[in-house]
Amino acid sequence: MHAHFKITAPDQGLAAPLQHKIDQKTKPRGSLGQLEKLARQIGLIQQRLDPHISQPHLLVFAGDHGAARAGVSAYPQEVTWQMVDNFLAGGAAINVFARHNGLHLTIVDAGVAYDFSHRPGLIHAKVAPGTANFIEEAAMTVDQCELAIARGAEIVRNLAGNGCNVIGFGEMGIGNTAAASLITHCLTGVPLADCIGRGTGLDDAGLQRKQALLEQAMKRDRVGGNAPLAVLAEFGGFEIAMMMGAMLAAAEARMLILIDGFIVGAAALTAARLFPALTNYCVFCHCSAEPGHAAQLQALGGEPLLDLGLRLGEGTGAALAFPLVQAAAAFLNEMASFESAGVADKA
Repeated sequence: MHAHFKITAPDQGLAAPLQHKIDQKTKPRGSLGQLEKLARQIGLIQQRLDPHISQPHLLVFAGDHGAARAGVSAYPQEVTWQMVDNFLAGGAAINVFARHNGLHLTIVDAGVAYDFSHRPGLIHAKVAPGTANFIEEAAMTVDQCELAIARGAEIVRNLAGNGCNVIGFGEMGIGNTAAASLITHCLTGVPLADCIGRGTGLDDAGLQRKQALLEQAMKRDRVGGNAPLAVLAEFGGFEIAMMMGAMLAAAEARMLILIDGFIVGAAALTAARLFPALTNYCVFCHCSAEPGHAAQLQALGGEPLLDLGLRLGEGTGAALAFPLVQAAAAFLNEMASFESAGVADKA
């Protein structure tokens, strides 16, 4: 799989000129805070002093998890395909936010346990109708994992070929916070209990059941230990594996990558363990209310743009943060400098 991707950090030669341009805007130095870091990051990724945003796109990957049948979620597995229907009808939160913030939205069936007809806005990339139950066996075979990664990469390469240079990620899959908790625990070493949250809204008894089931999953025999791809195959979902491949292709194509919350973060964490340079292309859009997300952000060196207590998923945090990305590029391109505005710089 390593041979399929070639990811390098952006050339830092423009770092000083970009910082000079930012510092010469009509404002006290550093006064735009994280927006200044974001503007510099976008400029470095695009290797331009005047970066532009082209055909921004948000992909929502959907997949089912065998472990959902064991009771790791407050909702039944059928909600996955029902929410995909809702996305395709334009009625979900992500539809509203994407629509209002100018993001193209596409839904990807990575592995939903339901057969969808051909619908506008839906990409059929199903590996299988849901993963196996990771409490009892590996969620997916190595071949299935590789196929999901390859299909995710292909989707993003097609978008990049059509001119997209900003890509956001979202997901839908009942049970996928459980998968993300296990991945986060294995790849960060943070205690499992600190990586487990209420997901779609478990009560105290449900949370205890979820923790017991995930502890059980960790006790069974596994192949490959905590190697990133082995962990992904053992505990991940088709949507998580497909997002990982999509992120790697996006970094290879030097796109700006909008990372949503806990589930998308699990894909980013896995990808970054294989290709550390990936993080140069990532914008960490928000801090999820899921407790394991803090561990991911620390491991990835991520500084989230928003902290709104979000835990919906769907890419909603990425869609809400996108206007800040636009603002960062806009001030770099459009804001007057001290010299052009005839404003005196500080002595």
